[in-house]
Amino acid sequence: MISDPGTPTLDQLKVFLTVVEVGSFAGAARTLHRATSVVSYAISNLEMQLGVSLFDRNTTRKPQLTEAGRTVLAEARTIINGVNGLRSKVSGLLHGLEAEVHLALDVMLPAERVVDALKTFSQVFPTVTLHLHMEALGAVTQRVIEKQAAIGISGPLDIGRDGLERVGVGSVQLVPVAAPAHPLASGGGNEPGAARNFVQLVLSDRSALTGDRDFAVVSPHTWRLADLGAKHMLLKEGIGWGNMPVAMVQADLDAGHLVELDLPDCKGGAYAFDAIYRTDSPPGPAGRWLIERFSQQAGEL
Repeated sequence: MISDPGTPTLDQLKVFLTVVEVGSFAGAARTLHRATSVVSYAISNLEMQLGVSLFDRNTTRKPQLTEAGRTVLAEARTIINGVNGLRSKVSGLLHGLEAEVHLALDVMLPAERVVDALKTFSQVFPTVTLHLHMEALGAVTQRVIEKQAAIGISGPLDIGRDGLERVGVGSVQLVPVAAPAHPLASGGGNEPGAARNFVQLVLSDRSALTGDRDFAVVSPHTWRLADLGAKHMLLKEGIGWGNMPVAMVQADLDAGHLVELDLPDCKGGAYAFDAIYRTDSPPGPAGRWLIERFSQQAGEL
């Protein structure tokens, strides 16, 4: 009758992984500062617990993993890595580090700024889980107000909201653009009011906070889109005109897929960003680092 395997200890698994890593029992003993006999005893006990041979000690002088040993190796690494991750996360909690951070970003924020901040964040805070929410206009602020996000990078809403702290983190330049074949893109400048005669593609606000307000809308003929990527796509197809961040459309402007429009009544301009958070629940070390990173980026622009 075959009995079920026993439960190995973390120390046994650690010894097993060390033997595999250094390639010998004696080497593992030196690494662990133990006697070789203690290491050998730990491996023998582990094999007895599991009911399988982990090393082939007969064919070569150097212990070689058996097929069962290779299977156990993968699981042992998973267990030890999990325990190390747990200890690291709890250590962070004991020192005030957040277990997770919910971050809401305005879709106008340039992709390179997002990638820079989050890639570095993952390296500096490997134990902190990040929840990223991409929103437009007032939806960023609403997530922070409703505690769905601890931090937001919000656009210029001009909302006097008590209980919110704001830190300026730069801006992006918006320009009116359209496809080359669009009537507003014909050579020369346009007369004042010309843009009102054509469909303007407008980024819509999904929040109740500012959903009834328009930003930089001059045409009574609008198509409302909740996605900046969809707006970008339709602009290139010649379906209307609209304002876009320069960073997002620069390659299209250079390639001639889009044209910057000369509109006297819609010149574009700076779209400012603020890092926001609730004053009654200020961010911890990881959240503060994110705000500082976005602020540092603004200083480098």
